[in-house]
This record gives sequence, structure tokens and C-alpha cells, in this order.
Amino acid sequence: MADPVALAAMALEAALGWPGWLYRRVGHPVGLFARIINAAQHIGNRGGAAARRVAGVATVVLLLIVAGGGAWVLQYAALSLGPAGWVLVAVMAWPALAMRSLDDHVRAVWRALRMGDPAAARRAVGMIVGRDTEALDEDGVARAAIESLAESLCDGVLAPLFWLLVLGLPGAWAYKALNTADSLIGHPEPDLRDFGWAAARADDLANLIPARLSGVALCLMGGGWRIMLRDCRRHASPNAGWPEAAMAGALGVRLAGPISYDGILRDKAWIGDGPPARWADLGRALAIYRRACVMVFVVVGAIWLR
Repeated sequence: MADPVALAAMALEAALGWPGWLYRRVGHPVGLFARIINAAQHIGNRGGAAARRVAGVATVVLLLIVAGGGAWVLQYAALSLGPAGWVLVAVMAWPALAMRSLDDHVRAVWRALRMGDPAAARRAVGMIVGRDTEALDEDGVARAAIESLAESLCDGVLAPLFWLLVLGLPGAWAYKALNTADSLIGHPEPDLRDFGWAAARADDLANLIPARLSGVALCLMGGGWRIMLRDCRRHASPNAGWPEAAMAGALGVRLAGPISYDGILRDKAWIGDGPPARWADLGRALAIYRRACVMVFVVVGAIWLR
């Protein structure tokens, strides 16, 4: 049952994304996770290191109960309606994926760069990255967008899809809850290092296989095997380096490198060879990303028909 659910959910998201009118009316399910995380941080991120870690672990467990347990109840109720219940499950899985949504956001950055509007490009890229964007030049904007596109092939497409296929609706939404927690609190800064430790480690584990599949998908569609295998471990994340190094190799450019967060410059290692990424490379990255998404459709369809 997971295979047709995954195909239907992918088709819905590819066709519609997450429409603005729907977001304005009902928001997005990850908003619930964010509220839980923020409330837990306010309550539990205090005291000594051990107390913060325990509170962080409890937060992850609570998220898994809410997301995974809630999704299991909804899936069970939908499938109890009969064979057509899988359609409802697919609709509930739809917002866990972000193929079209990611493409829309990155294409807005590319369009602004192509039109020669760096201010609009910085605003657009600021919606999908966590780094400081106010002082980025055109090359910096392009590099940020390409890195986000590559990493989000895992976070927004392959990882939720992988867990949807493996564990059904509960797997997809448990993953989204963990990924949201990692985005909000899984940081190395002193004020979050202990409280966010469990979220960061759980997200690392959940992305272990999908990140490598993402790198393979990008290399199959664009090349870059040598750079992926050489540079995948240069990233601070044990997983994000795989798709980012694959994209750098496919494009023949350098990604990562020094990045500013909250006014503090972090001297990160470069990934890839060649010149810095430019706005034209962002268009090429989008083309590779789209081919990878089509390939994923084909693979899931083949699994269903096997």
C-alpha cells in the first residue's frame, strides 16, 4: 500500500506544491511541530547540561509521539474505510514532501538573479537558508541557493519519501518532526548545544541512508562522482555533504566555504573544484534537481509494479 500512496502524494505535491491560499487558511503541519519545540525549549532549556539534555530527549520523544503516533491513528482510520482509504493517506502524506515547493522557492532566486535584481534575490534566498543574506553578492546568493537545493533534495524529497515507503504515514511525519527539531534547536551554539543534542543526533540517523541516496541521484543525473566521494566528509554535517558535494561535482563549481551566521563568520571548508557558483549555475542545478525528481518518480513506480 505504501507504493501507490507515495506515488499519489508525489503527484499531488509536484502538481500543486503547498498552495499559498491553503497555507494562509490552515498553515502547514510542521507549524505544529515548531510550536511544540518552542514551548519545550522555553520550559526545558535551563539548568545544567545534564538537565538540558534530558529535556531535549523528552522533546524528541514527545515529537515522535505526536507526529508518528498521530499519523498512525489517522492512517488506521483512513484505511478502515476500505480500499479507497489509501487516497486519504496520500492526501495526508502530500504536505510531507516538498519537490514543487522547493523548486518554486529556488526558481524565484534564479529569476531575480537573471533579471539583475540582487535585492530581490537576497530576499528570496533568505526564505530558504539560515545564513546571513543581507551582504551577499550575486555569487554568494547563487551559492546559497544551490547548496539549499542540493541539501533539500534529501530533507524535502528523498528522506520523507524513504520513511513513507518504509514505515508509511507515521514514518514520513516522524521524520518531518525530527527534521524540524534539528532546524530549530539542533545547533552547536552554547545555548542550544545540550538541549538540541538529541534532535541533531536523531536527525543525523534519520538522514543516514536518504542523504547518500540523494548524492547518488544527483550524480546519476549530472555526474560528479569523484567530487562526491572525495568531499562528502568536508561538510560539518555527516549527511549534508553527500548531496552538496555531488552537486558541486556535477556543476564543476565550489560550494560551502566561509559563511556568516548571525554576524559571525565561520570558516567552513570548500567543497568541489573550479570557480565559485554563479547565477547561470543555479539554472543548471535546477535542471539536475528536476531530473533527479523524475528519476525518483520512475523508481517508486517501478517498485510498485515489480
